Amino acid sequence: MFTGIVEEVGTIDTISRGANSAVLTIRAEKVLAGTKVGDSIAVNGICLTVTRLMPHAFTADVMHETLNRSSLANALRGAHVNLERAMAADGRFGGHIVSGHVDGTGRIVEVKKDDNAIWYTIHAIPQLMRYIVEKGSVTIDGISLTVAKVAEDNFSISAIPHTVSQTVLKDRKVGAVVNLETDIIGKYVEKLLFKGQSEGITEEMTGAQTIKENALHKSGEKQPDGITRDFLAKYGF
Repeated sequence: MFTGIVEEVGTIDTISRGANSAVLTIRAEKVLAGTKVGDSIAVNGICLTVTRLMPHAFTADVMHETLNRSSLANALRGAHVNLERAMAADGRFGGHIVSGHVDGTGRIVEVKKDDNAIWYTIHAIPQLMRYIVEKGSVTIDGISLTVAKVAEDNFSISAIPHTVSQTVLKDRKVGAVVNLETDIIGKYVEKLLFKGQSEGITEEMTGAQTIKENALHKSGEKQPDGITRDFLAKYGF
């Protein structure tokens, strides 16, 4: 698990590409301290396993699924990347719960200065936008950020100078592709409450449905179709 607080900006030293995979060598310093082969390091928000350690670098394998979901598919030698080691059990939780499992990518459509802050507006597909809420958390290239505005097909964040200068945000211009990880809590809550389908989520709330069925069985009442507002109020929803 990560927190989205970037520890260091590293540099991709080499990329060895296979048919549907890659091996990265990343130059770094701070994140190598205490790191062992097999440990996890988030690279632009992607949880990768360290496969080899060198005095000033580490290597990591990138599989097909990761290339499909993230900006690493188009990574170039010399590119800067945000780095964060897995959260230590005794560390401060400065950001939010970040799994390092990127949901997909977005594209920066606007960069605007606002006094000491910089606004970034990012376009994302509906499957990602459904989990992005105003004043909620989102991870952009491994950076824990607060959502400031939400529109139908994009959202905006406002970053302070420190965040911009200490991360790859300083390199991101309009048109740049960024990795996005939405709030993991929201995804689990949705999975528990709704019955998922391949094209979206149905309106049947399965958790409430189970409570309804149990309650009606005990009372002997006939079970109506669907879940009504009155039923939800009656049983504490």
